[in-house]
This record gives sequence, C-alpha cells and structure tokens, in this order.
Amino acid sequence: MRKLLDWRALLWALALALAGCIVEQPYPYQTSQPVDTSAAPVPATDDTEEEANDAPPPIPVYEQPPCPVEGYVWTPGVWRWGPDGYFWVPGTWVAPPQVGFLWTPGFWALTGAVYVFHAGYWGPHVGYYGGIDYGHGYDGDGYHGGRWVNNRFQYNTTVTNVNVTNVHNVYRERVADNVTVNNPRVAYPRVSFVGGAGTRPQPTAGEAAHADEPRFRPTPPQLQHHVDARAEPALNAARNEGRPQIAATPRPSAFRGPGVTAAKPVGEAYHPQRPGQSEDRRQEKRDDKPKEDRH
Repeated sequence: MRKLLDWRALLWALALALAGCIVEQPYPYQTSQPVDTSAAPVPATDDTEEEANDAPPPIPVYEQPPCPVEGYVWTPGVWRWGPDGYFWVPGTWVAPPQVGFLWTPGFWALTGAVYVFHAGYWGPHVGYYGGIDYGHGYDGDGYHGGRWVNNRFQYNTTVTNVNVTNVHNVYRERVADNVTVNNPRVAYPRVSFVGGAGTRPQPTAGEAAHADEPRFRPTPPQLQHHVDARAEPALNAARNEGRPQIAATPRPSAFRGPGVTAAKPVGEAYHPQRPGQSEDRRQEKRDDKPKEDRH
C-alpha cells in the first residue's frame, strides 16, 4: 500500500512540474461523441477590431506547408495592424477547439474613409469574409479544403497539402478555378480588403443564413501566434515590402525550422506611407487648388 501511495505522489509531483508546459499532441478524435475538452470554446466578441487609414498590402503568394497532424485545420495568413503599421500573421495549421468547427478568416473592409478589421472566428459553418480570395480552399465563399465526416476531418487534396502516407482521411473534389499547392491559379498577390476588385460587400444567401450562429474566439495557440507575429520584425510590412519570408508555418508560432514557407517575389513591392503622410498629401492638394475653388 505504501509503494502505491509513493507512486501516486511521484506522478502528482511530475504533473505539477509540467503544469507550465504545453505539449502538442494529435487531436483526440472520438467517433461517437464530441471531443471532451477541459476548456470550452470562448464566445467571440468584437473587441479585437482594428482601424487604419491606409489599405493593407495585397495577400502574398505562398505555398502551404503540409498538414503536420491529422485533424488540424488550415487558417490562412492575414495582415494585421500594430504600432509600426501592418504586419503579417502567417497562415498556419491549428487544432480546432471542437469537433465540427470550421474557421472563418478575419478580413479588412473599407468603411467610409478608414479600413476596419473584423476578426476571424470558429463556428459550425464558414461565414462571411468579404469574398476575399485567401487561397488554399478559402476562395471567398466558404471553405473547400476539407470537411467534417463522422466527427473526423477529411482533406481535399485538390487544394490542400497533406502527406497521404500519414493522413488517410482524404478525398479529391475539383474546385472551380481551383488553387493547387505548388501551382496557384493566381500568380500575383490578391486584394486583401473588402472594397477592392473582386470582393463582395454583402454576404451570400448561405452566409447570411449562418450569421446568427454562435461564434468562438481563436484558440490560445492562435492568439499566441498573433502576439508572436506582432513582435517579429521580419513580419512588418515596411521591412518585408509585402513579401514576408515567413509567409506560412506548419504550427502556430513555429517561425523557424522545417515547413516554413516564404512569399514568392511577385507583384509590386509594398512601401507604406510615413505617419501623417496621407494628411500631408490631402493638405497639399487643398493648397494647390485655385483660391476661387476653395470653400
């Protein structure tokens, strides 16, 4: 009996020692009931919105790293706004917070004279994200890179990069103007905000039908991924000219090592305006007007 208690004490001490560590494990599927998670998904709020006076850079062209763990879902990269201007949050593979959940990407939208960011969220369906073509299954309307079947996530290898030797839940379904992994149909950066060419200011009927569904915040690894991207100098748009060398990662915050892909050197380089330059230019235009045209 004493030996049994000693072993229990040892295991308890080991658990306490590892309490501050995060160990990444394959997503624990169950075929007959939802995954039993220790922390329920957190409802989404609107407190993460950002505003900027200048348009975000175009979406970089990059290859998708292969899925590292069966059950992970792809979340595309997106530009965010920080103290030093726009910075890139690399696309990455993440474990969804619950079986059956899909990711709706965040997006920028031109609202009046400013650009407003609407944060992404998890939910039972993919909602409206402005018709922006993020690639790799997110072509502006829903997600075509995978689907949930019997509580397991299946991957569409037509638009998703998976190693079929390790991941067996796959299918092939042609997507209109599909984006393949190494030969994207768009060989140039795509517009990154609603109001730009090819985007949609209004949701489709299907997106509108899902508008009232519960929404849940990004998972802790996703939130940390954003924090780490904001602190990574190489991801600042002013430094990488809109072509980040860390365009996509196999896991959140894994900015170095195998699987990291860089943006392709296509499109025009991005050169942000210096702080106050927009107002300076507006003032110059007003000053250049003939006096009789001024009001």
